[in-house]
Amino acid sequence: MEKQNYDIIATDNGSSIKMWTQGVPVEEAAKQQLANTARMPFIYKHIAVMPDVHLGKGSTIGSVIPTLGAIIPAAVGVDIGCGMMAAKTTLSASDLPDNLGPLRSAIERAIPHGMTPKTRGYRGRDEGSWNTPPAPVDAAWAQLKDEFDVICQKTPKLSKTNNYRHLGTLGGGNHFIEVCLDETGAVWFMLHSGSRGVGNAIGSHFIELAKKDMRTHFINLPDDDLAYLEEGTSHYQDYVEAVGWAQRFARSNREVMMHNLIAAVRTIITKPFETHVEAVNCHHNYVQRERHFGKDVLITRKGAVSARPGELGIIPGSMGAKSFIVRGKGNEESFNSCSHGAGRTMSRNEAKRRFNADDQALATAGVECRKDASVVDEIPMAYKDIDAVMHAQRDLVEVVHTLKQVVCVKG
Repeated sequence: MEKQNYDIIATDNGSSIKMWTQGVPVEEAAKQQLANTARMPFIYKHIAVMPDVHLGKGSTIGSVIPTLGAIIPAAVGVDIGCGMMAAKTTLSASDLPDNLGPLRSAIERAIPHGMTPKTRGYRGRDEGSWNTPPAPVDAAWAQLKDEFDVICQKTPKLSKTNNYRHLGTLGGGNHFIEVCLDETGAVWFMLHSGSRGVGNAIGSHFIELAKKDMRTHFINLPDDDLAYLEEGTSHYQDYVEAVGWAQRFARSNREVMMHNLIAAVRTIITKPFETHVEAVNCHHNYVQRERHFGKDVLITRKGAVSARPGELGIIPGSMGAKSFIVRGKGNEESFNSCSHGAGRTMSRNEAKRRFNADDQALATAGVECRKDASVVDEIPMAYKDIDAVMHAQRDLVEVVHTLKQVVCVKG
């Protein structure tokens, strides 16, 4: 009999937690958060935990939450549809310029990134949005606008969000754009972003509605952020419509960025090249209806990627670490899922306390990227060992390509 590569934790309500975390650290606070979620009465079968698991808001990042008849908006989160896109090109390492600085600068000019710090009291245009959106943004927005107008009729305040001008922009935090080389020396373009300001507004709005519903019906929860929307209610249906739209916005956001990334690279590398030789565009913060163990259920992946049989996905490391293009093995016990990255071992504030800009420069040697103090929270040492994370999920995915970044743009 094949050895079981996950651990099982039983809960007091009959459900369980299955953890693909052998050989990687899991903080006690994350285990408690998982136990709180598993106690919810609508959990189906068990919660599947990926090796990049760590403490999150409401529900644990790196978890797959199957539910019947209810959705937990905070489990989906506020970066709805956040995910990855990667495209292999016909370029090779020898086609890249010796000085990668101009390439990085061209990408930074082509794609708005970062955000205006709240501490500056800035009231003008968000620095991470477009001033005048280019044609690809207009074309993508035309496919999203009509449905968004319907959503805004139900929730008017969403119309005041930065939606159209955020389409095709990166954002901040752990979002990034990279130029990578695979094991053969082929050049890949890879990026990480989600639904930006409008997704945040949608998520925040429905999280508060769910909490209000809990108070109205005197429902006590182990954590307020486990507030849920019950199927059949108006709030539930409105959320399903809004979250579905936000996930489409996020996918389109990555496609527009990839279009502009390719155009930016062509201004520096004049040799003709093709892209999308192999391409992947996958969410890792989302909810959708799937069939598992003979039943139609809602699957919320909070920091997890779909890994159905033969399905391609992306598992990034961190700045200075390897990333992987993977193929799903279709492990039903994990609800056909895998990790969405390496996973943090410490908070952003803790990383800034422990490390400085010199540490960041050393950890990202050989990568053309920012090395200043403001990105120290993304230092590779703040993340789990990506090799250990990959080994822990060897029965969930197989590695197709191993990527190493040479250029990294952060917000």
